[in-house]
Amino acid sequence: MSFVSSSVVVRVPATSANLGPGFDSLGLALSLHDRVTARVTGTGIRVRISGEGADELPTDEQHLVAKTMLTTFDKLGGRPDGIDLTCENSIPQARGMGSSSAAIVAGILLARRLTEGGDALLDDADVLRLAAEIEGHPDNVAPCLLGGFTIAWAGSSSSGARAVRLDGVRNVMPVIFVPVQRGYTAQARAVLPENVPLVDAAFNAARAALLVHALTESPELLFDATQDRLHQEYRAAAMPETAKLVAALRGNGIAAVLSGAGPSVLAIVPDDKGLIAEAEGQCPDGWRAQLLPISTGAHVS
Repeated sequence: MSFVSSSVVVRVPATSANLGPGFDSLGLALSLHDRVTARVTGTGIRVRISGEGADELPTDEQHLVAKTMLTTFDKLGGRPDGIDLTCENSIPQARGMGSSSAAIVAGILLARRLTEGGDALLDDADVLRLAAEIEGHPDNVAPCLLGGFTIAWAGSSSSGARAVRLDGVRNVMPVIFVPVQRGYTAQARAVLPENVPLVDAAFNAARAALLVHALTESPELLFDATQDRLHQEYRAAAMPETAKLVAALRGNGIAAVLSGAGPSVLAIVPDDKGLIAEAEGQCPDGWRAQLLPISTGAHVS
């Protein structure tokens, strides 16, 4: 294998998955980005981190970007002797905003670009499949890679994860509410039941279909379209402050949902300054509200 000598920079967005009824399938890319610079070096792995996670994330091969790069290099045919990484992080860690998916997508794209002929060896569909395989599900990696509003699903055992980006999302603005406390996906999944009532499954199927229409055509339907019976109620007891904020926002007619596995909350608001201000004004103490337009996805330079 041969590698390029210049540095490569990737910019990857935060994401919010599920969006209420679209459990493990729907996702939205948000305009809050991590920026990672990588180059091949003579020996060893060195990671420098600034911003979110700077004082706690590993600075060796255990860093998720570095670990993902090594996995990707193996699939491409061979590892370089060393890697130098500079991570400028803006995405909060363990808040349900796709920080791990961003790291995984960044690692794959960096390794592909640093490898001579990498684009031919690993196409975009392969990138999505590998990212979903590493992350465990595709609902965050899909919008991180593709941008915008995405629908992801598991294909056959041979085809792996697949996704489509729906262009035409308009007249909506995401507002994210981020708490001080953290949450962890594994713990949030542990409280979910193995089986759900058929009536709840049917309810969510209808709402997920309606949400696609609401986001692309009729934002006035967002409140009904973001109702969920598959995961949020089961997770409420584990994150009571999150559940309280979702209930308060929805009690005022705002389409609010758990962001990913939480504990952050996403409000999807029609693009009206008054409604956006109303949503932001309901941010409780100990949280911060941030207006984040929809991102176009990962970018490599």
